[in-house]
Amino acid sequence: MELYTLLALAVALGTDAFSMCLGLGTAGITRRQILVVSVTVLVFHVVMPLMGWYAGEFIGTLAGRAASIAGALLLVYLGVKMIRSSIKGGDSLDPKVVLVNTWGLFLLAASVSMDALSVGFSLGTRQVNLLLTAGVIGIVAGVMTFAGLVLGRFVGVRVGRRAVLGGGILLIGIGIHMVLS
Repeated sequence: MELYTLLALAVALGTDAFSMCLGLGTAGITRRQILVVSVTVLVFHVVMPLMGWYAGEFIGTLAGRAASIAGALLLVYLGVKMIRSSIKGGDSLDPKVVLVNTWGLFLLAASVSMDALSVGFSLGTRQVNLLLTAGVIGIVAGVMTFAGLVLGRFVGVRVGRRAVLGGGILLIGIGIHMVLS
């Protein structure tokens, strides 16, 4: 696989993470959480293609759909809480709780890296350096996650409550899209 093609694939796989993290970042997130979420998504985007390569398509389809739906529902839940928080003007949403909670972090990372699992299936049919490919996909997804969180945090600080409302709407939209697709 050519480097340009690999980078295009990696960016395509990282867009879910970027858009999700853009919404999460608007609600307020610490620097440590940005690092933890970015590294977790990076690791998932390395591991998932490898799993896809070695796992059967049937198992991947079942697990992928269930994790995708669970992650999507978590995004909708977070989005609703963000919208309620911005309307009430209170601090009813603390995204830090979800992001430092191992299970919540796992679900979010798994939900945005399910595409990488299916890409792993298709990579098995091609002559590619799997470790290099998975590494590039992971690094790009980690960088895009970091960028989404930092940009969301920047927008959230500048625009305040309206950014939280917009981030909530964005997360609900992403969650609904993940369930429907």
